[in-house]
Amino acid sequence: MIDSLSRIAALARHNALLRLRDPGQFLSYLIMPMLGMLALKPLYLRAVPGGTTQVATGLLVMFSALALHIVGAATLTERGWHTWDRLRATRATVPELLLGKAIPVYVVLLLQQAVLTAFGVLAVGVRPTGAWWLLGVAIAAWGVTLLAIGSALAAVVRSHGELHAICDIGALVVTTIGGALVPVTLFPHWLRAVAPFSPGYWALRMLQAAVHGDVPRTLTAATLLLAVAAAAGTFACRRMTRGWGRATLL
Repeated sequence: MIDSLSRIAALARHNALLRLRDPGQFLSYLIMPMLGMLALKPLYLRAVPGGTTQVATGLLVMFSALALHIVGAATLTERGWHTWDRLRATRATVPELLLGKAIPVYVVLLLQQAVLTAFGVLAVGVRPTGAWWLLGVAIAAWGVTLLAIGSALAAVVRSHGELHAICDIGALVVTTIGGALVPVTLFPHWLRAVAPFSPGYWALRMLQAAVHGDVPRTLTAATLLLAVAAAAGTFACRRMTRGWGRATLL
């Protein structure tokens, strides 16, 4: 057990250094939603009941989903560098390798969401009526879900360009259908029926429920998202255990 934790810690330190050396994407996914919140706040206040909560949580969900590319690239890079087989030749297991890469990225996701939540409160005017720990649970659950989905995508795609396209298009579709830009109640009937199949839908419900202090709705949505995370994480581990790293990037 101690040896396993030591290997995970060593990998996490190495990958944290890689993240610190390339902060560009993180900063862009932090600054763009802040500007969007400020620019769209007047429109949402006039058009949507509870407009401040909608604009803050909607853009938070959308741009944290766009950060999937950071998650996937952290793992996919090993194929470009041809270092995955070398890592697999060590005593570290696939779950240990994934955890070592995931922990620094998870910290990045938590930091992004925490900063955007604070910005929503201080600059946009969101007024949480529930306990702060509930927002913490929501942020942590959504971060785990993004981490697992990003790892699963990295185990399937063949290049960084393909990963970028899937993450950008997929994130926009999933979050838009989930109600990040327009509340689901304003959707046409057929689109309202599709919305619950989107992880973005449950992430938005979870965050908005946490803002309003609704414990049952928050925990229900968090449980569903963690189930999605478990399925995606299991797939990523199985895929990478079966020789994923030997495939050649295009």
